[in-house]
Amino acid sequence: MHILAEARTGHLPSDDAARGLAQVGADALPELLACAAQLRDRHFRNLITYSRKVFIPLTQLCRDVCHYCTFARTPRHLAAPYMSVDEVLAVARRGAEVGCKEALLTLGEKPELRYGAARDALAAMGFRTTLEYVAHVAERIFTETGLLPHVNAGCMDADEIAMLRAVAPSMGIMLESTAERLCEKGMVHHGSPDKHPAVRLETLRLAGEARVPFTTGILIGIGETRLERIESLLAIRALHQRYGHIQEVIIQNFRAKAGTKMAQAPEPDLPDLLWTIAVARIIFGPDMSIQAPPNLSPGVLPRLIAAGINDWGGVSPLTPDYVNPEAPWPHLEQLSAETTVAGKHLLERLTVYPGYVRAGQTWLDERFRTPVMRIVDAEGYPKTDSWAPGEQGDPPAEILAQLAKRQAQLQVSPQVTAIVAKAMRGEDLAEADIVRLFQARGDDLAHICQAADDLRQCVNGDTVSYVVNRNINYTNVCYFKCQFCAFSKGKLSENLRGRPYDLDENEIARRAREAWERGASEVCMTGGIHPEYTGQTYLDIVKAVKTEVPDMHVHAFSPLEIWQGAASLGLPVAEFLQRLKAQGLGTLPGTAAEILDDEARVVLCPDKLSTQQWLDVMEQVHRAGFRTTATIMFGHVETLEHWARHIIRVRDLQKKTGGFTEFVPLPFVHMEAPIYLKGRARSGPSFREALLMHAVARLALHPHIANIQVSWVKMGAKGARVCLDAGVNDLGGTLMNETITRAAGATHGQEFNPQVMEELIRSMGRSPRQRLTTYGDAPAERQQRAWQPAPLQEVTNTPCSKYERPDGAKPVLIRRDVEMVEISS
Repeated sequence: MHILAEARTGHLPSDDAARGLAQVGADALPELLACAAQLRDRHFRNLITYSRKVFIPLTQLCRDVCHYCTFARTPRHLAAPYMSVDEVLAVARRGAEVGCKEALLTLGEKPELRYGAARDALAAMGFRTTLEYVAHVAERIFTETGLLPHVNAGCMDADEIAMLRAVAPSMGIMLESTAERLCEKGMVHHGSPDKHPAVRLETLRLAGEARVPFTTGILIGIGETRLERIESLLAIRALHQRYGHIQEVIIQNFRAKAGTKMAQAPEPDLPDLLWTIAVARIIFGPDMSIQAPPNLSPGVLPRLIAAGINDWGGVSPLTPDYVNPEAPWPHLEQLSAETTVAGKHLLERLTVYPGYVRAGQTWLDERFRTPVMRIVDAEGYPKTDSWAPGEQGDPPAEILAQLAKRQAQLQVSPQVTAIVAKAMRGEDLAEADIVRLFQARGDDLAHICQAADDLRQCVNGDTVSYVVNRNINYTNVCYFKCQFCAFSKGKLSENLRGRPYDLDENEIARRAREAWERGASEVCMTGGIHPEYTGQTYLDIVKAVKTEVPDMHVHAFSPLEIWQGAASLGLPVAEFLQRLKAQGLGTLPGTAAEILDDEARVVLCPDKLSTQQWLDVMEQVHRAGFRTTATIMFGHVETLEHWARHIIRVRDLQKKTGGFTEFVPLPFVHMEAPIYLKGRARSGPSFREALLMHAVARLALHPHIANIQVSWVKMGAKGARVCLDAGVNDLGGTLMNETITRAAGATHGQEFNPQVMEELIRSMGRSPRQRLTTYGDAPAERQQRAWQPAPLQEVTNTPCSKYERPDGAKPVLIRRDVEMVEISS
């Protein structure tokens, strides 16, 4: 059919073309379903989502008398007109205990307009209307349990929507049908003033104006025709095209219920339901969420998936579906199994869909932005485990189970298979390719990690390297205002961990000597940008180490420090680098990179080097003959697109200079980070995201960067083990002292000595190798010393009370001409 051919190209059908779908016969149904499934996969990939919720029937009183409804009751059939706040909170608390994140508040339409009992009950509680009580209950649910209220409150005016928006991040109303004849005498909506299409459409319109993420849909099998279903879907589409607020469209099939006027009415058959789902997908296109309730179609869930749905709606492990009490929810294990049979991965979402989460400045009331941000990943889906970078804890069992699957057991998305094969051939991946790999879940995740491990084995064999080194962070005073950093201390940051210090050269030399005597071959040195520091300071720091321990490798100074040091001396970067080389600097860490995309940097570190400045300095570093690492810090404010661009920029520079020795993912440790404490950042990456960063880096940087390193400080020993099976071949340094990550709240960070390193490596059937900074083998003498270290002496952090240059000169500032933008999808 022509309309399907057009749909496959990404064009939404015109209203007239959509109406033509009403004439599609049974013989064309397979083609219709195939087109709908193809469109769904284009946006939602292999995912079928659901929201883990509790169902709270706040009142079953209703002024409407829909002929199919058993939810609505009269006062004499209820113990009380409304659930009390205590009853509501008891259900919500039990839901929170079993992992629910949504509280679905369902109620009849404005019962106080029909029943004196409702008015009296409201007055006794101190409320004038049902919706005022709804607002109060939603407020209590959120503040006392943390569940996110989703309110199905029926028809509302603008003031009521505004009132509820402040206490509920999402709302909904089923349009059901735009067929006005269903309100005529003898039809299902006769006597139900709130079911008049114009009234319900006005609520949908007002919700769009108020920027409320909204759920709606149609109820099929209540006397409407197929053409009338299409007209209803087109009315919803028109509002969404105007306001962008419809986050899901539900296709709900009528179920006959005893005791109603429609108890003997025929229910829609399966082909009719499948036809409606597919038509909805084609009308709305790839990116609209199309939902079908799983409890209303038991036994045929894979067929619904094949028709183009991507969501099961809210599913409760605790409470029944009070609207359809005869249809119990499927157990989540069963739902997952049936979703897997259809070749899809079941994924939890919030009541607010990911796109609206990522654009929270527009779509969420201010009170919800921080709580929502703190529980989601980079895509906007909720984290479902308690793992966090820097904390003690086991990797999620679900991830470990996925990774344990054999390749033959995996159902891998064709697109992922093709991208991985492209990377294995050494072809450069495009931004969209890398983003798609970062979106991997379920079997796709396992396939990527296994492929990355295969590539690691091909490139590096079964050897895992590490270096014995010591971190020396010479000052924690910094005049830059990086929002992620809990290490640096300036005038306004002394409330964070530690006091300001500035090591004198004797202490730097002492630490270098002690490290050498304990078998170290490297000192890794970075610090804050102290306002008194100039390029000469950095030269003196190198000199202090090389004078004390001439053979010690000095791995020091980020591109930001190089930039600042050169500028403070009035030197070109290239000349300053030559002075550092002459003084004995060996290599440089590729830190201060954070995210190499200015959309993220202007939020994360607005006064720091821009992306291009970082790349320019690093290119000059490589041209000067230095090798460097490359890092990425992720899990805060950035998106998957930013991750992909960062990797591509590192890859492209490596193709020009060949100067990077390794790539080091650094998961954001959030606990003490200012941007997190201010409520403007996520709580670090999920374990899945952290694992993928290592695996995808192996694939996307092949064959240009041969070494992928895991930070045991961030990932912990158990997390590092998993990464070693996902493309990682290097465990980094033993460190001896580490203060930057620990200042951010991590519990890892102190020495990971060679015995521990090698025990971990050998336990995985790999061969350990103690290396130098530049990846040569460590001399036997260094190895012997490293295995017989003396206890570390207590360090002395020279107190620092100065923050200004004594001559009144201002510190060097970085000029950045970058537009401030909101990070969203």
